[in-house]
Amino acid sequence: MTSARVGRPAPADVRTVTCVGAGVIGGGWVAYFLARGYRVVAWDPAEDAEQRLRHLVSAAWPALTELGLADGASLEHLTVEHDLATACAQADFVQESAPEDLELKRALLARIDAATPVEVVISSSTSGYAMSEMQTACAHPERTVVGHPFNPPYLIPLVEVVGGAATSPEAVAWASDFFRHTGKSVITMEREVPGFIANRLQEALWREALHMVAAGEATVEQIDLSITDGPGLRWPVHGPMLTFHLAGGQGGMAHMLDHFGPSLQSPWTRLVAAELTPALRDAVVDGCDREADGRSIDDLVAERDRGVIAILRALGRA
Repeated sequence: MTSARVGRPAPADVRTVTCVGAGVIGGGWVAYFLARGYRVVAWDPAEDAEQRLRHLVSAAWPALTELGLADGASLEHLTVEHDLATACAQADFVQESAPEDLELKRALLARIDAATPVEVVISSSTSGYAMSEMQTACAHPERTVVGHPFNPPYLIPLVEVVGGAATSPEAVAWASDFFRHTGKSVITMEREVPGFIANRLQEALWREALHMVAAGEATVEQIDLSITDGPGLRWPVHGPMLTFHLAGGQGGMAHMLDHFGPSLQSPWTRLVAAELTPALRDAVVDGCDREADGRSIDDLVAERDRGVIAILRALGRA
């Protein structure tokens, strides 16, 4: 049963965060909240969850230390509970990061809702489901929101926040304020959109990349290089809209659209998903193995983290 508190805590008064799910995303959230000085209670049903979680957090800690830890931040503030209700009962805020399975999410959110004090906001890390789809079995759906992060959550600042049909505007505003208080960059969406904003844009690029590999038009390595040494260098400074605004010279976006608008009819993108045949799957996997060139996943994570930190510092965002 949920227990009532005397009002919802202010975002700045949150002390304990419960993270439900301790995979790559959930574990990244654990690392982030620990680094921001919170006490974190984690729960995951897998038998080896605690071992994997502590490995992930330890691997992330050097990067977080380099960025700067909050006062009092410590790995000692992590507790792994084996009972979901016990984990949720301690929460001032809950971040759920279970696998992308709608029925699993519905059932798990209902269990979290039943065990969490009634004033506490519950956030889901879903990558594509609408909260309206997931909150249907909750007794208190008004306090459930999507808080969609990006991998790794302990480094990438963006969180997309949006409520469902039964979510109260106050809960959405509270979650947005809380994430900002922790240091996140927040997009508060006015309406639910499948895949939210950033994932829809990523998916368009991903689908075209798979089509190009499948058609023999480009290799995995060429596709990655086309972004890392091309437009990807501009995007940390200006997003695609301002990038194209500058492409119009002194005339800005108006000139760009007037001049290049007809190219929108050119066959530059397919957008429909490529058929993921065994051959395409193998080509992409083999290309990634070649590009990794013997570097382990841990090696690549460390390389990525160093790169993101350097970019954040160069832009004055760290």
